[in-house]
Amino acid sequence: MADVFYQREWIRNGVTFGAALAMVISFTVNKSVFWAIIHGLMSWLYVVYYIIFN
Repeated sequence: MADVFYQREWIRNGVTFGAALAMVISFTVNKSVFWAIIHGLMSWLYVVYYIIFN
């Protein structure tokens, strides 16, 4: 039972870290709060896209 709790905690932390990372990258590149929010919602997809294409 404890293993499930820790697994959920890791997933939640990974999602929030991915969203924060996507927003920082987006704002640094675009200088737009709107795009930072949109990319934060897409989270890790934007981070992977940025790494592949830049």
